[in-house]
Amino acid sequence: FDLLPPKPAEADAPDPDTPRWRHTVMDAVTYCSSQVVAAGFSPELRLRMSDAARAARPFHALMAELDDLRDAMFRPTLDETELQATFIAFRDRLDACRAGASSVYTHLEDHGISVGLVFRLRQLRERVLRIRELLDCLMAPAPHASVARLIGRLVAAGGERNSLRALVATNSSMLAAKVTERSAEAGEHYITRDRGAYLQMVRKAAGGGALTAITVLLKFGILALGLSAFWAGLGAGLMYAASFVAIQLLHLTLATKQPAMTAPAMAARLRDIKTDAAVADFVDEVAHLVRSQVAAVLGNVGVVVPAMLALALLVQFALGRPLLDAAHAAATLQSLSLLGPTALFAAMTGVLLFAASIVAGWTENAFVLHRLDSAMRYNPRIGAFLGAARARRWATFMRTNISGFASNISLGLMLGLLPAIAGFFGLGLDVRHVTLSAGQIAAAAASIGTAVLQQPALWWAVAAIPVIGALNVSVSFYFAFRLALRAHSVSLGDRARIRSAIRARWRS
Repeated sequence: FDLLPPKPAEADAPDPDTPRWRHTVMDAVTYCSSQVVAAGFSPELRLRMSDAARAARPFHALMAELDDLRDAMFRPTLDETELQATFIAFRDRLDACRAGASSVYTHLEDHGISVGLVFRLRQLRERVLRIRELLDCLMAPAPHASVARLIGRLVAAGGERNSLRALVATNSSMLAAKVTERSAEAGEHYITRDRGAYLQMVRKAAGGGALTAITVLLKFGILALGLSAFWAGLGAGLMYAASFVAIQLLHLTLATKQPAMTAPAMAARLRDIKTDAAVADFVDEVAHLVRSQVAAVLGNVGVVVPAMLALALLVQFALGRPLLDAAHAAATLQSLSLLGPTALFAAMTGVLLFAASIVAGWTENAFVLHRLDSAMRYNPRIGAFLGAARARRWATFMRTNISGFASNISLGLMLGLLPAIAGFFGLGLDVRHVTLSAGQIAAAAASIGTAVLQQPALWWAVAAIPVIGALNVSVSFYFAFRLALRAHSVSLGDRARIRSAIRARWRS
């Protein structure tokens, strides 16, 4: 650090009265400022800024403000008042540039997120922060601490530039932002905050449970066809997808679909989490979310069981025999028993639920980013085939439901095909979905009759239902929430504060 304090100027210094390092730092400020201006003038960012930011034209005068600061700083007769005034003017202009660039995020939330644009915005933000650090070195009365801090940042940046782990972390953060921003918008609809919304959630979940009973009946019908493993899995997957899409279009609710969608909406509230009040508000949202999940699970399971019992009895009355024979009914109860690998399969299903939300976020973002709704609305061939009015309605319909379609179809295919694909590799994996499992237990119990009440297999299967539900919900929420935290770059310290606050709320 002997080189950091002002020293007698060298003979070839730009100014004999100013240390060389100050000119070097000012040159660095000039380089960074020119890159900020170039990014602000690029069409990718300029055309996506808000109208107010474009009208203010913050990037146009940045270099002129910097020239004034340079003149005031290296003038032979230093005027502290003028130097402070030019420094404040340049700093305010720099903040205006950063605010104008930040307005692009509003456009991205409405029109889709591009990884390239997110990279440009983050790069501009980092350059603005670097300029602030350089100015601290120039303006501080005792620059030792500021210069040491800057050198430490430069060393860290140099290490990250050569780090494969840092590269993967940066790109995964941008990909997470691309996926979770779209899911956050949809996830808000699954959080209840008052009694009326809670009861409405229960009613929607009850409708979803009733429709799931029909899904379970159709699954047993597909299994009765005796198809090979792949075709049986594909048939079950397509049937699941059709059922989930029907639940979506009827505006009903399937409990396990919620966590992966609500996690990004929860993490979006962590952008301004520095104060204790913000943490308390977030914990309140966690409480609302837990109540919403409980309402949905109770509505699904509470209706799918009696609905499945009624369907099984109706089939037995119509066909003159139980829905399942004794061997298949006993095998169903045994496969869903808590004593077996049910917990592992339920956790695996939670991973599939999370993966379906990733597909949903990615698909909706691509749909919005590439303006496919506008293509449907204004494409001449589509307009000639459907008519202008119908094309507009279809475009609006797809824009509203594309996320749900992608999520439900991908989830249905994964639930149906995973056992077949895993069996091909000899892994023996299966899926355990809480609503579907409850319906299967009800079908097996109805097929055996009242004697099933005396069988321990029934009660071990019933005991597995809350475990399946908890693992479905918690695993999918955990992965989605971790992804959203990465997307919003929440620090480890803030995460610790949040965990502490949530534990305190649970205890109270």
